Amino acid sequence: MKIAHFSDLHYAPGNLEEADRCFGFAADRAVLEHANVAVISGDATDHRLDAHAPSLNRLARRINGLSGSMPVLMLQGTFSHEPPGLLRNFELMAGTHEIYVADRVQQACLRGSRFYASAGPVFSDAELGEVIEMGADVVFTCLPTINKGQLAIAVGAKDAATGLEAVLADYLASAGRINEQLRSAGIRTVGVSHGTVNGCTTEHGVTMAGFDHEFSLGGLFDAACDAFMLGHIHKAQQWERAGRLVAYPGSIGRFHYGEEGDKGFLMWDVQIGDTRAELIATPARETVCIDFDGPPDMQRLASLALNATDKFVRIRWQVDEEHRQSVDRDAIAALFAGAAELKVEARILPVVRSRAQGISLEVTIDRKIERWAEHADVAAGPLLERFQLLESGDAETIAARVLADLMQAEKLVAEPAAQAPIPMLSTNDVEDLTLPDATVEIVASAESDSPQLSWLDDDLFAA
Repeated sequence: MKIAHFSDLHYAPGNLEEADRCFGFAADRAVLEHANVAVISGDATDHRLDAHAPSLNRLARRINGLSGSMPVLMLQGTFSHEPPGLLRNFELMAGTHEIYVADRVQQACLRGSRFYASAGPVFSDAELGEVIEMGADVVFTCLPTINKGQLAIAVGAKDAATGLEAVLADYLASAGRINEQLRSAGIRTVGVSHGTVNGCTTEHGVTMAGFDHEFSLGGLFDAACDAFMLGHIHKAQQWERAGRLVAYPGSIGRFHYGEEGDKGFLMWDVQIGDTRAELIATPARETVCIDFDGPPDMQRLASLALNATDKFVRIRWQVDEEHRQSVDRDAIAALFAGAAELKVEARILPVVRSRAQGISLEVTIDRKIERWAEHADVAAGPLLERFQLLESGDAETIAARVLADLMQAEKLVAEPAAQAPIPMLSTNDVEDLTLPDATVEIVASAESDSPQLSWLDDDLFAA
């Protein structure tokens, strides 16, 4: 069975062109691949949309087009993106095949082009017998976004923040017992949910680890689904265990700067004990993110601008408040005139001035200077000397002293260095002496005997 799995479409006025271009490509590709069913695992919209909004109209047309070729299952996503009740409108837009909205915890089987849902969170024994008897093509275990307010009522406000994973794990284990019977009867099982797996990676490369996430990998595999299709995280990733897969397709397009990896949808081949999923990339926009710790380097920007045509560019820098006017924004805009979009973000660092701790407790100016020098890690002596000069002398006296110091410094520079003393050597040292271009004085002691003095001849002096 081929299942086209889309997620995080985020249709909205600001995302319309990106979302519709990518989802349109994905929907057409799913039809060409002869997918048997389409699954949208949450966040089809980015926020509440008015009925007359162009973005809602475009999304409705895409969903309606999909239903002309295959059944469609839509899962309730994050409440802030898909207000409760919004997805119910899409059930009215069905074409040849049914559009089914899963906005409660349930199991639903697909037979032909029709969905049949459980009365409760899982199929009862009687319902399970009917599902097996009818020979369902696939059974979906649907776990939409959980209302944490209702969870707080059920488990208590204290445990609501960290107890969600345990509650969902209990449900998945219960559904797993049903799914094992379905798999034994030769019926494929698929889980669909919207949330965060503990340990997954976001589109910005951040590992999600904590106690407030919805799922653990162990809990998801306990559901005994051949395929578990997830939404919410915008980076494609998957995990495999004994021929069963858990996977995110990621967002359909690139909606934020700095997102890693390809964007696309998953084409699943669901078989009992041997399930595979392939990421098919969509024509998502290309983004370029350039960050500077200080002012932007115009030479580097000029080289990067050569390959930025038709790309979405974001440039960020930080600069001190005094130098904020040194950045030529117009020149940067001219460099990236060929980019599809240019976004500049300047972080201005305010000048922060603070008094030296304890300086107000000192009584004299000298002690205040010394206290400041301690905090600034500078020598206090020269500062005190100049302060005393300012305090005791008038302007003419200070100027005369400065000039005198300058003249003394010039005099020291002009005087030649003292001639180094000429080394005194005995005749015993002369044999090994090598001093090219040097003045040598050889002194023979009166007590020296004649064999030593015999070295002092004309040949020696010539050498």
